[in-house]
Formats: sequence, structure tokens, C-alpha cells
Amino acid sequence: MARRSSPTVSLLSPAPSLTRTAWLTVGLLWPVALLNYLDRQMLSSMKFSVMADVPDIATQENWGFMLGQFKWVYAFLSPVGGFVADRFSRRFTICGSLFVWSAVTWATGHVTSFNELLVARSLMGISEAFYIPAALALIADFHTRGTRSRAVGLHQMAIYCGVIAGGFGGYVADAPDLGWRLAFTACGVCGMLYAVPLVLLLRAAPRPPDAPIEASLSPVRAIQELLTNVSFVLLVLYFTLPALAGWVVRDWMPAILKEQFGIGQGRAGVAATIYWQAAAIGGAFLGGWLADRWMRRTERGRINVSAIGMCLIIPAMFGVGNADTLGVAVAFLVLFGLGWGFFDCNNMPILCQIVRPELRATGYGIMNLVSISCGGLADWGFGVLRDRNTPLNVIFGVFASAAVISVALVLFIRPMAERVSAPRTQADEKR
Repeated sequence: MARRSSPTVSLLSPAPSLTRTAWLTVGLLWPVALLNYLDRQMLSSMKFSVMADVPDIATQENWGFMLGQFKWVYAFLSPVGGFVADRFSRRFTICGSLFVWSAVTWATGHVTSFNELLVARSLMGISEAFYIPAALALIADFHTRGTRSRAVGLHQMAIYCGVIAGGFGGYVADAPDLGWRLAFTACGVCGMLYAVPLVLLLRAAPRPPDAPIEASLSPVRAIQELLTNVSFVLLVLYFTLPALAGWVVRDWMPAILKEQFGIGQGRAGVAATIYWQAAAIGGAFLGGWLADRWMRRTERGRINVSAIGMCLIIPAMFGVGNADTLGVAVAFLVLFGLGWGFFDCNNMPILCQIVRPELRATGYGIMNLVSISCGGLADWGFGVLRDRNTPLNVIFGVFASAAVISVALVLFIRPMAERVSAPRTQADEKR
């Protein structure tokens, strides 16, 4: 096989310049991840204003279907986005995704009917599907065993901050001089503008120059390799079950708190996001640090930390479903956020332990496909159940039971020895 002759790059002991670039990459992606979830979350916190302004939405079921529509489109195209990032350019995939979804965000502020809103959210799902697999794979390319969980955790913190910022959308929507349409327009413009310097500053991670050049896998062979990997299948299921609760908490909690405790839309949006997302930031920081340290002792360090996070989510779900005051509900949401941070910062690092580097973005795309498809069903199903007055404690009890199963699944995952020198593909030469 052909080999390139240039100075060797060590992935275990990176040069100082490579280390700086690795953390700069996380910093450059931070605003992108924030916008990625801000643009999603705003709609949930502005629910009552949007439904009043677009009256043909009409029912809770339609609102839930619209939320689910975004997720189903996003989920279906996530493996495509991952495969494109693995085979062509992670950098251009990220920047193109940012520009297009920002244009769609701008357009969302100008919809006048339920059908137009459905189309806008579908286009949002298409464009955003290419970002997360590519971004996490790029971070994993730069960050190896010693810093990977912390780097991914830092990136996920931006997502939590985006959800927090989106939680204030209710106040913006209620303000006479602002409104929900202005918020979408402004966020769309900001994203399109940031895509320009990002494409100039973002860089691909170098692969070992002495690694062999391999022919790219076809989509069928890539999927076949992943789905015949038992540990990968377990990770997909583990990644999916908590998403049932995670998406409902993100998308429905502002409305739940408003209806359950009789508070305003603005206060409900903030209470439903800022506390548990702040806890998730702490959980991602602590969970990333703990996982990286635990990996010095055992290959199961990241798995163990993630399982601990899931053990925190279980009682949190029971508590949220049975809370009789706003303070109690918020306290259990904080516990949920802490556990979610432990879980979220270790999913891509665990994936890196069980699949080849060339399949990281594709693998994460498949994880998104299954997880977010089920999350979309959960959103829609939650709307149906709320229309039928199903008690919250019954619904969240089911979510807690799913988290119990998740703990068992992750403990059966068997990590493989991490490759130090990942093969460099012909597509890598173009990045």
C-alpha cells in the first residue's frame, strides 16, 4: 500500500501546535453547537405565541407532530450526513450545514400557516442532520484517549447553553417590540454570517503520515460492518432509550410547567431549561474529567461514568412525574441534567472505542437515526397522551423504566484496543 513520506505525527503525544489546534477546533465549533440547539429550542418556549399567530396548528397533537416531523427528517438523514463527513470533508460538511440551517431559521420567522411551518422544520431537519456527526467526529480526530471526553463534554456544554438561551424565547415572544418572528430572523442572520469565517479557520485533523491509504468503504459495507458489531448495536440501544425522556423534557417541559403550576410562558420557559441545562454543563465537565482519568486505569472508564449518569436519570424521571410544586420539579430536573451530562459527554468517546476511526461519523449518524426517530415518536405520542389526559407520573414512569434497561445495556459493551495509527483514506487527502 502507498505510504506518504513526511514527519510522523504522534496521536498519543501530540505536538504543542497540534494540541492548540485541537482545542481551537472545539472553540470554533462552540458557537455552532449553541446555535444548533438555540434554533431548535426557541420554538418550544414560544409555543403559545406561535400557536396564537398560526391558528391552523389548532391542537396539541398537531404541535407534537410538527416537533416529531423535524426529528424524523433529521434522524433519517443523520447517517447520510455522517457518511458524507467520513468520506469527504468534515470541515465543509459542518460549514455547509450551519449556513443552510441558518437560512431556514430565518425563513421560519416568516411562515404564515401550519403547512409552511412543517416544511420549514423539515428543511431544518435536513440541514442540521449533517452537523453533529461531523463535528463530534472531527473533535474525536483531534482528541485521543487523554482528553476526548473533556473535549466532547465542552462541545456539549454549548448545546446546553443553546437550550438555556432558547428557554428565554418565551420572554422574547411576549415582548410587544420583539416577538417570536424577530428572534428566528436574528438567529438565522447570525448563523449565516458566522459560517463565512468558520470555513476559513476550521481545519481537518492530521492523520499519521505513514499510515496506509485504503479505498473508501461503500455505504452498504460501512453499514454492514457497523450493524454486525454487537457492541455498536448495544450502544445504539443505550443511546436511544434515554432520548425518549430527553426530547420530551426539551420540547414539552415549558408547556408542562406552565400548565401544571399556572405560571407565565416566559417563566415556564426559563424554569424548564436553565436549571437542568446548567446542571448538565456541570455534569459534562465533571463526567468528562472523571472519564478521562478513569481511562488511565481501565478501558471501561468511560462506560462506567456513563452508567453512573444513567443511574441519576432514573430517580429524576420518577420525581419529575410526581412533583407537586414547581420547586420540587426543578430539583428533579437538576438531577436529570447532572446525569445527562455524564451520559452525553461519553457517547462519542465510547463509540470511538468500538468502531474504526473511518466509521465514527457514520456510526454516530446511525445512532441519531434510531434515537431521534424514537424521540420524534415520543414527542408526538406525548401530545396524543396529553390530549387524552394521561397522568404525567405514568408517562415519566415509563421513561424511568427505559433508563433502567439502558444501564444494563451499556455494561455489556466491550471496548476494543484503541488504534494509535488510523488508516488514512484517499478521501482524507482531500480534507
